[in-house]
Amino acid sequence: MESQKEARILQEPVARPPGASRSQTPNAKERQEGGPVPATAALGAEADDDSADGLWELPVEPAKRRPECSRCENKVLRTVPLLAACLPQDKCKVKIGRRFSEERDPELSTVCRKSGTLILYPGAEAANLEEFILDSPVYPSTIIIIDGTWSQAKDIFYKNSLFRHPKQVQLKTSISSQYVIRMQPTNRCLSTLECAAVALSILEKNNYIQETLLRPLQALCSFQLQHGAQIRLSKEHLLKNGLYPKPMPKNKRKLRKMELLMNSVKI
Repeated sequence: MESQKEARILQEPVARPPGASRSQTPNAKERQEGGPVPATAALGAEADDDSADGLWELPVEPAKRRPECSRCENKVLRTVPLLAACLPQDKCKVKIGRRFSEERDPELSTVCRKSGTLILYPGAEAANLEEFILDSPVYPSTIIIIDGTWSQAKDIFYKNSLFRHPKQVQLKTSISSQYVIRMQPTNRCLSTLECAAVALSILEKNNYIQETLLRPLQALCSFQLQHGAQIRLSKEHLLKNGLYPKPMPKNKRKLRKMELLMNSVKI
């Protein structure tokens, strides 16, 4: 596009003095301006025209598209597809939806009613997963993890009675999220993949599981950062440091949540 712009500039006609006509010869122009036109200037203009014309003949290399994975989503950067790709098919079952019931999903209903099933969701009634497995008479065999935004996860958990059956557990960990291309509410929030990696490493008593499952997430973030993505700090960090770019909400409930984030109170 720059070459086209330069060519247009070079092709623009030279401004003529008042009263000058298109039929004027170089000699007439010389007499009008009081002297001959330097030959070097005329040659230079012709040379510029020739060089500009040559730009159109230069080969143009087509832009190469970066490689894309056909198995994962190319726009919405969710971590569940990564988790499903890392685990054996018979060990990871993905259910899509917001409302589940015994009639609609008898398979999920059966899993929720088993004594060895846990559901991972933080709250006042949730037990620490590491402490729970030490005293549980039945060692857990299945863990349910809700995926979505925080508001979506809350809606799914509280509006599906099936999720009252499994034992509710939560993670108490000091690790920070490595999902740096997505803004998290607080510095302690983890993506679905990270939650699964930590939970499975605790249940299997094998830290190598966590390291293995997090490698694709690290590769994803590294690849996106190399192609224009930016590191996103948590909303909590932005609020505490006066960097939050949006105005504070007028809704009292949302404003209260923002204030809690600023004061590091768990919500």
